Amino acid sequence: MELSYHRKGILTVVVAALLWSTGGLFIKLVSLNSLQLSFFRSLFAGLVILIMFRKEALKFNKWSLLTGLCYAGVLIFFVVATKLTTAANAIFLQYTAPIYVLILEPILLKTKFERINLVTIIFTFLGMALFFVGKLSAGDLQGNGFALISGICLTFMFLGMRKSGEEYKFSTIFYGNLFVVIAVSFSLIGLESFPLNDLLMVGYLGIFQIGIAYVIFSYGINRVEAIEASLLAMIEPVLNPVWVFIGYGEEPSFWAIVGGAVIIAAIAFRTIMVEKRRRRKPLPV
Repeated sequence: MELSYHRKGILTVVVAALLWSTGGLFIKLVSLNSLQLSFFRSLFAGLVILIMFRKEALKFNKWSLLTGLCYAGVLIFFVVATKLTTAANAIFLQYTAPIYVLILEPILLKTKFERINLVTIIFTFLGMALFFVGKLSAGDLQGNGFALISGICLTFMFLGMRKSGEEYKFSTIFYGNLFVVIAVSFSLIGLESFPLNDLLMVGYLGIFQIGIAYVIFSYGINRVEAIEASLLAMIEPVLNPVWVFIGYGEEPSFWAIVGGAVIIAAIAFRTIMVEKRRRRKPLPV
């Protein structure tokens, strides 16, 4: 039986989120250092976007280039964070990006600041604080810091994509990966060996976990409602540490699990409440 237009959208968003969620596991498994891994992952991802979208990938304006720089920061800092701390810490702290959007959007884009945003921000910051409870190694502290920076970069990427426009969404991803390749190319100096396993894993990360995942998410998001896409995308932070536990044996701390649950619940609650209120509003006549 052929899937409906809407079900195809849901399926593709779910598949994209599943692909994104595997990033932590393969970042942990690859023996290359953070910058070397980032180079090859972005090289493969950039080639996928360029091959599939050609002119769309290459066109740019001021905002798409600036947004691409922010995306480059997301990619690099997330890999560094995942290498230094647990995958759970890295993904949940990066996932606080929507909260920074709620804070900055009224300032930068002159939107209305709503009371529910304040409640969401308070609970999310409480969740973030739990990641710094308990015994933490120097690597955990550094990794948590880089994860927060990745989330801030993701925030400005979201805001920048609104400024640059829908027609530049693929060029933002292409130039972001290109900037990563240029910025970290020095890390290849002295690289003597490149095991086949590493090549296969960074190939997967670039081609599927970033490139193909972003393409199919862009396809799906136009076929589902925004609230559906937002909630389905939460599969990524939920499953990311699960795959790492299964495939790498890394256990997140109790407080990281609680903090991550608080963050996801706060963002999901706001998403649902805002959508309910939007539907209650009378249509313009």
